[in-house]
Amino acid sequence: MSRFRDEVRVIPRVAWGVAWVLWLAFFLLMMLMAFRTDPELSQWPLAGKVAVSLGPGLPLFVMALLVGYIYADAKRRGMRYVLWTWLAALIPNAIGIIIYFVLREPLLVHCTHCGAQDRPGFPFCPKCGAPLGQACPKCGRALEAGWSHCAYCGAALPAA
Repeated sequence: MSRFRDEVRVIPRVAWGVAWVLWLAFFLLMMLMAFRTDPELSQWPLAGKVAVSLGPGLPLFVMALLVGYIYADAKRRGMRYVLWTWLAALIPNAIGIIIYFVLREPLLVHCTHCGAQDRPGFPFCPKCGAPLGQACPKCGRALEAGWSHCAYCGAALPAA
């Protein structure tokens, strides 16, 4: 399974529904209004009318899907998902969406002992105190695999 497919599955069904409704509304608006009011456009063949009508709703379709993705993604990352959803939807020119992707936090890690979701980089679970990874014996901060010395206090680490 590709990562893109996994990320697309994060988008809620409601966002998919809203995106399709927005696209369909613009498609019908173009088909019913634009081609009836302009005498030159009304003489186009049906295939040309359909081809031209497909495009205007696509940016709103993508925008609705991105806002839905931001809602679900911020929720699974433990961020203020309602705030980020509103910012992404209301800041014009998709700047809110760009800001979200620049400032979003990393995915939460699960404690194997109690199942609580915690931020990465914690050496111990704040709920039950179980170790989430390797911790420095001197300063207690989280360590990454392969380190021979603690990056925070410089203490030599025992070989694994």
